[in-house]
Amino acid sequence: MIIKSIVIIAFILIIISLGSALFHLVRHKTPEQSEKTVKALTFRIALSIVLFIFIFIAFATGLFTPHGLGAKIHQTPASAAK
Repeated sequence: MIIKSIVIIAFILIIISLGSALFHLVRHKTPEQSEKTVKALTFRIALSIVLFIFIFIAFATGLFTPHGLGAKIHQTPASAAK
């Protein structure tokens, strides 16, 4: 449950950062505001990469297991018969 909470919080932070960048891009045209846009987008990219690595490690260690359509597609015939 903690893993899912961390992922949800990270997604919310990514959306907030993207909204902040959009606000600074549309609202203000000064070079200072342009730097704020770049910083917000850089933060979003960094957070997305960290989230991707975190999810990859969670899958690799077994803390986070798929349980949807993708998990059913990748089942072997022996495990599907159980």
